Amino acid sequence: MLRLCEVPGPQLPGPRWVRVQPVLSGICGSDVGLITAAGTTFFSPITSFPFTMGHEVVGRVVETGPEVEKFQPGDRVVVEPALHCEVRGISPPCRACAAGHHGNCVNITKGCISPGVQTGFCRDTGGGWSGSLVAHEVQLHHVPEQVTDVEAVLVEPFSCSIHAVLHAAGFSSDASGGEPRRKVLVLGCGSIGLLTLAALRATEAPCHVVAVAKHEHQRELAKKLGAAEVIAPGRKGRDALAQAAAAELHYPEIGGPTVLGGFDVVFDCVGSPRSVDDATRFTAARGRTVLVGMPGFARFVDWTTIWFKETQVIGSYAYGTERFQGREVNTLELALSFLKEKRVDLRPLVTHRFPLTAYRDAIRTALLTGRYRSVKTILDLEAQ
Repeated sequence: MLRLCEVPGPQLPGPRWVRVQPVLSGICGSDVGLITAAGTTFFSPITSFPFTMGHEVVGRVVETGPEVEKFQPGDRVVVEPALHCEVRGISPPCRACAAGHHGNCVNITKGCISPGVQTGFCRDTGGGWSGSLVAHEVQLHHVPEQVTDVEAVLVEPFSCSIHAVLHAAGFSSDASGGEPRRKVLVLGCGSIGLLTLAALRATEAPCHVVAVAKHEHQRELAKKLGAAEVIAPGRKGRDALAQAAAAELHYPEIGGPTVLGGFDVVFDCVGSPRSVDDATRFTAARGRTVLVGMPGFARFVDWTTIWFKETQVIGSYAYGTERFQGREVNTLELALSFLKEKRVDLRPLVTHRFPLTAYRDAIRTALLTGRYRSVKTILDLEAQ
């Protein structure tokens, strides 16, 4: 049950923790899936209740623990929500954390705080849909003055898309102009799909990008973010995709098409059974399907195409340390630097803004994207 109520602010769990007052907090597709009970039960046993939602956060530091060195009250920060080994006071760290892949931490039920994969899903940390949350100092990143709050609230999901482009899609950031241009399909142009287009542009990935977008406002934004061609879904859309990829469609007696050829990389930014099935079908032989949108139970995926084409299906969850231009960098820091350098303009993606008291309207707007022409809906914690 989701409700708005007055609760005491969470306490600082340790001397390296910081209290943050959220300014803006986004509504993620995973939040909507949880509220509508449309998502997976995978995370249920590793979540602690009751929790305050909100993991896409820009805010201000209002209190610091006695051992915090990098932050002081008044600093504007974004939260890296993963509740990994260092956050939990666990040493030595697990293998994933030692490699900088904090989203894959295996100790998310242990340590000094209750279970939870992220801020916004743990009862001890609070979340962005509130007036106060607590975060370990390693979770916080300073926001450059050139980056607006509206841009900063998108840093967390933008970094997820950057992670998908650099890691899961296998684009080499160290190529010296010799990497061939690949045919890329972005399937779905909600916020995460549009941010994936932005990540491809910001990282200058060598590719020709085709996007599938359901709604007209999504198609307009996809073109602005660099899609060479934007196609509507459906039977005609499949024909257009085949033409764009120079592929052949052959229809069996029942079921979806047999696709010979396809795209080198397909980003599934929806996560529905239909989108996963389409993504794998339209991936070329020995190509790569990247699951960026959070999938659930995909009962109707035909795995024959994966077997026959010897394709790779790769999950892309959250963010972490990736290699870019010859150096190892945290993808949230990379997202902030891209925004500081004005490589992309993400402000048009924030289409709706509500005070916390109007959370029902905000969630409805985030859910009904076609009706409200919404992309990213955010809660303004300073609005009345």
